[in-house]
Amino acid sequence: MTQFDEQATQKLFEKNLITEEQFVQVKAYRSLGIFSLYNELKLFLYLSVLLFTTGIGILIYQNIDTIGHVAILSLLLIVTVICFYFCFKNSKGFQKEDSSFENPVLQYLVLTATILSCIFVGYIQFQYELFGTHYGLATLVPTIISFFCAYYFDNKSVLTIAVTGLAAYIGLSVSPQTLLSNDFYTTDTLSYSAIILGGLLILWTIYSAKINLKIHFNFIYLTYALHLICIAAINNLFQGYWLIFAIVLGASAYYFYKVSYQIPAISLFVFTIIYAYIGINIIVFKFLEFINADDFFEFIMVLTPFYIIGSIVLFIILIKNFNKQKANDSIR
Repeated sequence: MTQFDEQATQKLFEKNLITEEQFVQVKAYRSLGIFSLYNELKLFLYLSVLLFTTGIGILIYQNIDTIGHVAILSLLLIVTVICFYFCFKNSKGFQKEDSSFENPVLQYLVLTATILSCIFVGYIQFQYELFGTHYGLATLVPTIISFFCAYYFDNKSVLTIAVTGLAAYIGLSVSPQTLLSNDFYTTDTLSYSAIILGGLLILWTIYSAKINLKIHFNFIYLTYALHLICIAAINNLFQGYWLIFAIVLGASAYYFYKVSYQIPAISLFVFTIIYAYIGINIIVFKFLEFINADDFFEFIMVLTPFYIIGSIVLFIILIKNFNKQKANDSIR
């Protein structure tokens, strides 16, 4: 058993929530090291969806001259309609609370249908300019379809596609491959748009929690909001009006720090600490530059290793306290 599992089981026993016999049985069961293959099977299903949709894209690219545009679009449409048919047929309908298919495979069928819909709209716009020169509509339409499918079929994977499409609609690129070359670094307007979008996502999580609408989606919205706001704010710390964005970064870090405990979500907590740490270091360097700390250069160099080690130790302590608090909350 892990340390936290042992502590949680021990506390249950100490509070007389389980008997001594049950306590021994739990320890014996966990010592067997048995694990579930459920997550592994879900991973393989997810990879199969990606491989299938990628294969369709490669097939289209390599045989576009021989197959023909109409045939390709017809094939895409037929496969998409078939996928949606089985999804709607087996769906329980829209529900505000957490709901799912009786057969988990259908969740991946929804993902497949959504991706194929995005491919279909993008292909028809590229080849026939269905929306004319309004290229934003070619992004907005798949985004709307993705939001509908995410909420109707209660699919988190589709929701990530929808939020990514929403960010792309306003000109943001949020993929890891394009992070370093993102227009955040060259266009201030996109930085403002990212902060505004992140703020709107936060407001939506608050509103959805108030009306009890797919509360389990809030983690995805908050994850996107955290990265959008913090990356944009850190980028603008290098501008002349950096103080405003230092306040934005500090306020967002405090908010996500509190929210990470409420959900709880270790990923939100870790990234919040990392972004706050980066922001603090940038501000410290700006302060040293402002006071012209060249005379204290040797002293700063001596303190730097201790500062780095202290930061690592503090980070580990914060993670341990978070996991401990999470374990205590689960016991309650």
